[in-house]
Amino acid sequence: MSTNRRDFLKLTGFAGLGLAGAGLLGCSSGSGGNYPFSGNHDQVFNMHGFAAPPLETVRIGLIGLGGRGSGALRRLRRIEGVEIRGLCDLVPENANEAAESLEDSPHNPEIYAGSEDAWKDLCERDDIDLVYICTPWHLHTPQAVYSMERDKHVATEIPAAQTIEECWQLVETSERTRKHCMMLENTCYDFFEMVTLNMARAGFFGEIIHGEGAYIHDRLARIFNKELTTWRLHENMDRNGNLYPMHGLGPIAQAMNINYGDRMDHMVSISSHDFMMGPMAEKLAETEEFWEPYAGGNFRGNINTSIIKTNKGRTIMLQHDTTSPRPYSRIHLISGTEGIARKYPLPARVATSHDGWLSEDEFEQLEEEFTPEITRRVGELAREVGGHGGMDTLMDWRLIDCLRNGLPLDMDVYDAALWSAIIPLSEYSVANRAFVDVPDFTNGAWETNQPGMDIEIAEGGNTRII
Repeated sequence: MSTNRRDFLKLTGFAGLGLAGAGLLGCSSGSGGNYPFSGNHDQVFNMHGFAAPPLETVRIGLIGLGGRGSGALRRLRRIEGVEIRGLCDLVPENANEAAESLEDSPHNPEIYAGSEDAWKDLCERDDIDLVYICTPWHLHTPQAVYSMERDKHVATEIPAAQTIEECWQLVETSERTRKHCMMLENTCYDFFEMVTLNMARAGFFGEIIHGEGAYIHDRLARIFNKELTTWRLHENMDRNGNLYPMHGLGPIAQAMNINYGDRMDHMVSISSHDFMMGPMAEKLAETEEFWEPYAGGNFRGNINTSIIKTNKGRTIMLQHDTTSPRPYSRIHLISGTEGIARKYPLPARVATSHDGWLSEDEFEQLEEEFTPEITRRVGELAREVGGHGGMDTLMDWRLIDCLRNGLPLDMDVYDAALWSAIIPLSEYSVANRAFVDVPDFTNGAWETNQPGMDIEIAEGGNTRII
């Protein structure tokens, strides 16, 4: 994407999709050839496969110490070779409680709190290697960019970006500074997802044709819980699309070698009407003044379905539903010419023919054959430490082990940008009833990039859970 085009989008507000419904720049209903965000940039350095100099000790500053941030702190303190140097939260009580939780440990972090810009002081320290971001969504890109500009690697909670412009900011900053920018997509480290990734890489499924992923999780009560921060509620107002695609998309994209051998080409997205959030707001407003501003609000559709086609002709279906009473599911379906895997509804299963799923014994044999070394080495300890059944701990352990051993990360800035880009792309598609082109954040490097997350051979090996 040219600088002039991006400057124009900033000036018009189109980068934030403020004019998405207007069908600007020739993106008419049903065609995406002139979609305004489809251009490339001049890649100054390919961050895929980049290995930063090894760090004997990874000195970390955490920003955001609510639910996700406090959980990250509990996990990171258990990983060898980590030193927590700074803790930051807008709410001083959160930062103080986090510091108190480390009193029986060798960590002695400095606290930054009480100001909306306190996190900048943490980032400006010269004795921090990694900034770990667990703040509300709209802060992820500004904090990640600011950190990389100050010579820090970045790990950010999902999504990494909210607009296409922010996706480009992450890519260009990471390339220019040669600092890692990893989105903390924990589902890529769930146990069945890693097994099926190894199976896909080994050709078990043959040529992969189709994948499905989702975030189906009834959060209606949480969205309308005024005791919690209301930013989640605001994210569900005035934005109609797939607002949380990464959980389902990440493992599917890796199994299809997206960004390293294939790329997403175009997509279309459709949302249902809102049948639940608006009525909930109106009902609450009848008895509580707090909810009156939300009554009559323009809430997103309850269920969004997006379809993506890749350059090599594969298809991906993604769903987002956080309000209807459906059982939890990320689907995680991989379908190929010789086999299929499907995780949800549980139990996870594999089939190689029309005749039905493999038996439990046959599946256990496959699981033993394709379980990656990371699971064999630290899987049980990860389950003990916890975090969504252990996958959070595996993700953090792997990040630290790669930084300590000077290894490429399993997920790079191009993955962070692409998986996050589905959010604004889906919003545009819904608003315009249009197919849209997917930007190539690698600037063509996907054709020669080698597959990432080679978890069988890139173990490093000198990091323990303690």
